[in-house]
Order: sequence, then structure tokens, then C-alpha cells
Amino acid sequence: MDAHDEGPGARPVPGMPTGTAGPGMSGFPATADFPDASDASAPSVAASSTAPSLAVPSSAWSDGIQGPGAGIAALPLGYRIVAALALAVVALTACVHIGMVFLHVAPANTASEQYGRQVGDWIYPEFEQNWKLFAPNPLQQNIAVEARADIRHADGRPGTTRWYDLSASDGRAIDGSLLPSHTRQNELRRAWDFYTATHDTENRPDGMRGALSERYMLRIALLRLEAEQGGRKTVFERIQLRSRTTSVPPPKWSDEKVSLTPVYRQLPWWPVSDGDGPVGTADGADAAALRDTGAAGEAGAR
Repeated sequence: MDAHDEGPGARPVPGMPTGTAGPGMSGFPATADFPDASDASAPSVAASSTAPSLAVPSSAWSDGIQGPGAGIAALPLGYRIVAALALAVVALTACVHIGMVFLHVAPANTASEQYGRQVGDWIYPEFEQNWKLFAPNPLQQNIAVEARADIRHADGRPGTTRWYDLSASDGRAIDGSLLPSHTRQNELRRAWDFYTATHDTENRPDGMRGALSERYMLRIALLRLEAEQGGRKTVFERIQLRSRTTSVPPPKWSDEKVSLTPVYRQLPWWPVSDGDGPVGTADGADAAALRDTGAAGEAGAR
């Protein structure tokens, strides 16, 4: 018979209080002699507990983990001053940029007229804005830029290239590319927009920006034509550009009638100097030598 057997001969469990067992509770008193919680002399369970404390020490808040000591406030004074100045400069620059862009795209007003030069210097050419993608005047034409050149071969013979479609070459370069080059996508198109915006219909520049746009277009064309020559030792003596404009066909359900005949705008010939860029495979000295050879050959022929 073990300690939990019922009956009058049951053996008491050492340390367990004895008494009259209640219903279903053999060997346990109906009222156990446990200490009263209100008794001040009773031992405290919390005081005698040996479980580890989970409380976070107050010093942890000052270690930069959380609380008032986190972020910039946790840095030394010198670093805090530098960080505050950097944030102030960034915020000021952002505000100035937003204001300049607003004055650039907003209708003409007193501020934009008074500070138009400063706004233009800030915006052009990196941040230029326009509304050509949106109504009321979305783009309805395809504009292609073409170029040809008067060249001199390595043996001094002159020649003229065919017209090269520079825009189509850019289109082939980005067609099917997951990460197309920003240069191939926008350089030629933006350069042509720059040229047309700074020249009248007679191709006369409106000032220094117009002359700058001519040199910019010339050098872009030289780089593209140099690639078309396939590395042959060729000197470009002058370049001519033209645009081919075709209207976008209207949708089939539209009754609008437009002419699909291309319209050309042909620019005058521009002479090429030795400092206009990496022309062909010849550097500036070789280009000058080839020009001298060609001039001497023409003089002898006369």
C-alpha cells in the first residue's frame, strides 16, 4: 500500500498536513493550514523566488539602442553641427530647385520675367521641362536626324558619304535592350530640340546658345559618322545635317486626313576643325597631315 491509498491504514506523507480528508481528497484536509496572504509574518514568495529578473536596466536606454540618446543626438557635438548644416543645405537646395522649376513651367509672370536669366541658367540643360507629352499639343510627328559628310581618304582622295539616318541607328541600338543607354535614347533628340529652339526657320542662330548648339550637333554627328566608317582612316572635312519629319498616321477609326509625305529641313554645311573630336581613327595631327596631302595633290593636278 502506497502513500495515496485510501483507508484507515494509509500512511501519512511526510511534511504533508494531516486532517480529515474531504470528498475525493484522500489524505488532504478539508481546510489546509496554509499561511494567510494577509499575514505579515508569512514568507514572501516573490522574495524567495530564484527566477532571473527580466527587467531592462535603465542604463540600456542611454547606450544608443532606443530612447532619447538615439540618432543624431547620440553623436558628438562637432558631428551634430556638421549633420545639421548638411541637412540645412539639402533642404535649401531642394526648395530653390522646386521654385526654379515652378517659375520655368508656370505661365509668364512678374517673377519669371524679372529673373528669367537666372531661371534659365539653373534649368538648362539638365532640368529642362516641357509639355509635349500632354494636351493640348502632344507630339504628332516623327522626326529623324540624318547626316552626311565630305571626307578625305587616307590616300588623299576626296569623297562624299551617303545620308546616314542617325535616329534609326539609335533606335536599333536600344531595340530589345533591357537597359538601354541614356545617351542612345536622348542625346541626339535633345540636341536637335536644342538646335531648333535656338535657330529661326532660316537656320540663323539667336545668339551664343545658337552657336553652341551648332557645335554640339556637329560633334555628335562626327562621333556617329566615325562609328559608321568602321574604323577606316578617314578625315571629315565638313558635315551637313537634315531632319526628316513625317506625320503619325491617325487611327483607323478616325476621319482625320494627314499627309504622310516626309518634310525635310536641310542645314548648311559646317566645316570640321581638328579640335572637334575623335574623327575617324586619325587624331588631330594626322587629320591636319591628310588635309595638307589632299591640298598638295589638288594643287599638283592644276
